[in-house]
Amino acid sequence: MLFEIKIPTPGESITEVEIGKWLVADGDLVSKDQEIAEVESDKATLTLAATESGQIKILISEGETVAVGTIVCNIDTSVVPEKNPEKQPIASELFPEPKEVTVVKSAKTTVYEVKVKPEESNVKITPLAHKMMEDNHLSMEEVLNGLHRISKSDIEAVLALPKQEKGSGKLTSTTSTSSASDRTVKREKMTMLRRKLAERLVSVKNETAMLTTFNEIDMSRVMEMRSKLQNKFVEKHGLKLGFMSIFTKAVAEAMQFHPSINSQISGEEIISSEFVDVGIAVQTPKGLMVPIVRNAENKTISEIELEIKELAEKARTKKISVEELTGGTFTITNGGTFGSLLSTPIINPPQSAILGMHNIVDRPVAVNGQVVIRPMMYVALSYDHRIIDGKDSVGFLVKVKELIENPERLLTGGRNPEEVLLGL
Repeated sequence: MLFEIKIPTPGESITEVEIGKWLVADGDLVSKDQEIAEVESDKATLTLAATESGQIKILISEGETVAVGTIVCNIDTSVVPEKNPEKQPIASELFPEPKEVTVVKSAKTTVYEVKVKPEESNVKITPLAHKMMEDNHLSMEEVLNGLHRISKSDIEAVLALPKQEKGSGKLTSTTSTSSASDRTVKREKMTMLRRKLAERLVSVKNETAMLTTFNEIDMSRVMEMRSKLQNKFVEKHGLKLGFMSIFTKAVAEAMQFHPSINSQISGEEIISSEFVDVGIAVQTPKGLMVPIVRNAENKTISEIELEIKELAEKARTKKISVEELTGGTFTITNGGTFGSLLSTPIINPPQSAILGMHNIVDRPVAVNGQVVIRPMMYVALSYDHRIIDGKDSVGFLVKVKELIENPERLLTGGRNPEEVLLGL
């Protein structure tokens, strides 16, 4: 029986997608729920899974844009895959009747050294490797020497050799001979997600009055708290405490004092949200994604930490839904994880502001008239000056600084605990 695999609906606003990459080759045997393709939309990269086990027939090529609901492949269930397709064959399976087999055993592994003529062998080749061989007109003899299982990396190693060495059986390093003359230019089509991201970033520069204000935060208190209570936090919640969750909570509290930061422009109207949905910028192999932590103002730091971890993992493994990427009233990005000391982040439209965190560096600062070394972080707030005044932007960043340097205020709505205690 033939089963049709159609493009599902990623979200209400998405009508077409792009086939980013097939994870299997045409004619491969696939198992039920096996990931078979990566699908690109203008918001996220999602995976397509097989609905049944059988032999796949691919109908749409990589890079093609198709409408939601389009049939992209068929699965013939009359052809049943092996029960354990992941099992790696040993030398006796690769070469049923070898001329000479030497088994070399060690404490950790067993290596099979097989000597056999290429034309008499029965080598299993991965589908991707086989396709690469065909595309580059490589024979078995050119790639078999010294290899037990031919994979993508093996084919790339052969292609990297000079032409006179391809059939010699020498898989030697060519770095010294090719580095000086290698002027290869690689061209790769932009994914739909990357194209949409590029359009949005350019539109922000052209359509907003973007301005950035800076400050620096003494991270001593937060780092001491994190170091002192990390083990208890892990025991209680099952994950480590990071800085992003603390900043997310601080941002949500600071919004209560400067609500314009949480506002957006829609035509000739200003939309002000009573809730704080914070987007957390996550770098993935396919580009930047911004999953949303909703109602951060009502969540504890541990709840925010857990949600950030789950969303980030979903984004990196392409399991995230469009709904989890849609919306948001404010965004936080952390260039410090890559070593950035200072930057001017770009607003994520239609939001009006974004907070940029940076690397923590020990610097000399003046405290009570004395020069001391403290772990300092530069922070940047980029904002749309059409809707946010300088007073609010600076005040908001100062409030975030105040909350991070005095984390106990996160328990009192950003107010001085002593004033709260005395009812002032």
